[in-house]
Amino acid sequence: MSTAELDGISVAYDDLGTGLPVVLVHGHPFNRTMWRPQAERFGREGYRVITADLRGYGETTVVPGKTGLDVFAADIARLADHLGLDRFVLGGLSMGGQIVMEFQRTYPDRVAGLLLADTSPQEETEEGKRVRNAMADRVLAEGIGPYADEVLTKMVSPENVRTQPDVAAHVLRMMRTTPKEGAAAALRGRAERPDYRETLAKVTVPSLIVVGTEDEYTPVSDAELMHKLIPGSTLAVIEGAAHMPNLEREAEFNAVFARFLKEIR
Repeated sequence: MSTAELDGISVAYDDLGTGLPVVLVHGHPFNRTMWRPQAERFGREGYRVITADLRGYGETTVVPGKTGLDVFAADIARLADHLGLDRFVLGGLSMGGQIVMEFQRTYPDRVAGLLLADTSPQEETEEGKRVRNAMADRVLAEGIGPYADEVLTKMVSPENVRTQPDVAAHVLRMMRTTPKEGAAAALRGRAERPDYRETLAKVTVPSLIVVGTEDEYTPVSDAELMHKLIPGSTLAVIEGAAHMPNLEREAEFNAVFARFLKEIR
């Protein structure tokens, strides 16, 4: 692990391999270890893979209050500057995918390719805003443990929880160890997310969209929408995976991602 002091916070990150730079952004309520299988493989195969804990997550500084997607995107830009990265492939899952869309909107010239996994481009609904803010209140009041236990079988399909206990344990551990203040701040910020559909229609770089067939949070229809919006994009639907196909179906996910990266390189 390395750390960088950026805009008053200490950012924990891993920087593996050399070659085409690839920055991967984790989702909520996880940390950079969700990308470990991809970082380790592609870091050995001619890519420089950077994974960082977002502010409020993992080993990065916790900033209470409200953290918008624009703040997360600016943190990624600052980390890229710190690492001397001008242009790079950028990927994210779930909230990480929405941070990627915000980054693409704000810093389009820095993006060489996009990976959008199990994410959604639509703005938050009024009901969604209420639910996210209520969940932030709940997490602060009782901690993140009860929430983590409740959502495990939505993050990882029930069948995969049964047949892949190591994956389920990893996902549960990431969720349970997320600081409640950081999780709540991101929930409040994400409740105010904008609509990224117009931005996606203007994307000109190679783009890969991935989704698990069992994903309840961001269903296949959301991925199909992004595929239609982004000219020339590739859609990969991973059978038998829920919200974490990079962990639940590591081999299938990596095969699709490898083809995508090879085309860019």
